[in-house]
Amino acid sequence: MGTALKLPIIDLSSPEKLSTSRLIRQACLDHGFFYLTNHGVSEEMIEGVLMESKKLFSLPLDEKMVMARRGSRGYSPLYDEKHESSATSKGDSKEMFTFGSSEGVLGQLYPNEWPLEELLPLWRQTMECYYKTVMDIVGKKLLGLVALSLNLEENFFEQVGAFNDQAAVVRLLRYPGLSPKLIAFWGLIRDILEAGLKESTASFFTFTLRFPICHIIIGELNSSGEETCGASAHSDFGMITLLATDGVAGLQVCRDKDREPKVWEDVAGIKGTFVVNIGDLMERWTNGLFRSTMHRVVSVGKERYSVAVFVDPDPDCVVECLESCCSETSPPRFPPVRARDYFHERFSQTLASYSGSD
Repeated sequence: MGTALKLPIIDLSSPEKLSTSRLIRQACLDHGFFYLTNHGVSEEMIEGVLMESKKLFSLPLDEKMVMARRGSRGYSPLYDEKHESSATSKGDSKEMFTFGSSEGVLGQLYPNEWPLEELLPLWRQTMECYYKTVMDIVGKKLLGLVALSLNLEENFFEQVGAFNDQAAVVRLLRYPGLSPKLIAFWGLIRDILEAGLKESTASFFTFTLRFPICHIIIGELNSSGEETCGASAHSDFGMITLLATDGVAGLQVCRDKDREPKVWEDVAGIKGTFVVNIGDLMERWTNGLFRSTMHRVVSVGKERYSVAVFVDPDPDCVVECLESCCSETSPPRFPPVRARDYFHERFSQTLASYSGSD
């Protein structure tokens, strides 16, 4: 694990909009990440979503594949997403389930894949309630504060057609714990340590000779030299992301994505808060002023669940550099791009199940 990073804590309930927006601005300049507290979404609701998420991921694989991702929504099995371009990376060790609003034009264009009610009777109701609650009381308000932090009108993102409360998507994530082979291996190490150093060598070689599984495990651990990642290093694609977790560690950020070697810092979960980060399109709007920070999830040996709400712009919104973020000496770094086209390009690069026609 990396060193611990202390992120700023932003109180969404504060009546002082301008001072809160200044704190958000500083957080986006320094980290691209911050905690959001007093956001109005109850802990009971978040716990309910995590519980229903666990029920879905506990279903047999064939039942989950009935809901396999079509376009941008549905179930994605282990290794479907791959952010690393190296040949040795087979993909991210995580399962995902993505859904969005069922209402309006976007709900018709991108239909959700729901589990059967007889399998999970409370599932759809729980998820739709969470989506609506987060967007109604957090998404719009937070984007307004981000606009103020950029010296814009509070409703700027609505005026330019970016904020659409039906454009966000929710992604449920499950990161597996140790595999059975690794559990066996670490059990062996524990037994050796308990037996004492004198007998450990004999015990180790006896075990590896009798149980070839250890040869396989050791080969897996040493073959690539890469850390096991539930989510390999990446930045999010949209405007802002709101993350709720079950408290299991693993999230890390790299504040300088151009630096080599990269320095990774741990981000702890704080009960009752969202972890918020800036996405690529917000970085493009601000000409790199606000940072779409690289992050990843590394394995800590425990199963991990989280829920990410991606507050994305309307697919038809054109994202171009804000006038307040460029000048003659600092011209636009990114050309204008339609959100739909940007998402299509990024999904095509990272999702095995994504079809170019979606």
